[in-house]
Amino acid sequence: MTIPQDQRQAWLALYMIPGLGNVVLRRLFEKFLDVNAIFEAGFFDLMGVEGLRKGIARKILDRGLLEQAEAGVLKAERAGARVLTYQDPAYPVLLRELHNPPMVLFVKGREIPLEQTFVGVVGSRNPSHYGLKAAENISMALAKRGAGVVSGLARGIDGSAHGGCLRGGGFTIGVLGTGIDVVYPKSNRKLFEQMFEAGAVVSEFPMGTAPEPRNFPIRNRVISGLSRGVAVIEATRKSGSLITAALALEQNREIFAVPGSIDSFKSTGTHWLIKQGARLIENADDILDELWFLKQGAGAKKERETSLPRGKMEGVERRIYDIIGNYPIHIDQIARTGAMDVGQVAMVLLKMELNGTLRQLPGKMYVRNH
Repeated sequence: MTIPQDQRQAWLALYMIPGLGNVVLRRLFEKFLDVNAIFEAGFFDLMGVEGLRKGIARKILDRGLLEQAEAGVLKAERAGARVLTYQDPAYPVLLRELHNPPMVLFVKGREIPLEQTFVGVVGSRNPSHYGLKAAENISMALAKRGAGVVSGLARGIDGSAHGGCLRGGGFTIGVLGTGIDVVYPKSNRKLFEQMFEAGAVVSEFPMGTAPEPRNFPIRNRVISGLSRGVAVIEATRKSGSLITAALALEQNREIFAVPGSIDSFKSTGTHWLIKQGARLIENADDILDELWFLKQGAGAKKERETSLPRGKMEGVERRIYDIIGNYPIHIDQIARTGAMDVGQVAMVLLKMELNGTLRQLPGKMYVRNH
């Protein structure tokens, strides 16, 4: 289900007005509840929207913008992209939580799965071999566990993160600091093409926008905004990845950091994040445990079920195992569900943890091992 073409053009027409930012544009939509009604409103009705300047209101009254927007939609379609608006049912849910979400996105590739959990993976454009392998391995493991990866399609850690996710059969989103029709850096052209087929590339910048430095901090809020948490792999104290981490913190997302050598300048930023309270991670499980997201593919689930010693479990062990599923559950909830004494449950859980049947997570939460 998508919105009608005339509404899509109206959104793009408003988005093209210089000086009309995302915050005020959302206020306009929340006041009139219909994007076409914004163009039909009178000057004084428009001026009733907080933050809307007189010059912007006059530009909205110029319906010639709608013709320009129609050409813009056609230009995007010729480039193989589509215009996704804040009003679209396919607009990513997490982005709606931002105070300044991009009200219009240009998207190329597959439709973004709304129910999927995504993790942002960012880091240095000039990483070490260690950083590249960490990004690839973590992203591949996230994909195999059912999570997607979001990054900025830059060279270095970003490229390895996208590539690892694709190799793991996952869905990855590249967020650009350029127009959707601009490949930057050019060395990533092959990766772009792969992502169009198996993932998606998005941009809030107009078609043809060049890679200007000021664009990248703007796009970073979308990387973190699409993600449940952001993992930083190799970053210095002045890295743009720390900007992404700061934005993620403002957006109430989880922050993760991969430690490096104490002698490595490239890891000074990640070590600083850890000192500030970021979760130290070594693998994808560390991320998913923190997010309480332990979804597995059907094949992985089948393999795990056949490898666990279910036939050897009897009595209370079997009862507890059946209560605990793929999502973490607190020890008190296990006891209540099974009508058992908490002390007895604790002893059995310890035994099952030692034999590898279960894992304990922070906060006395338990989950089946895999």
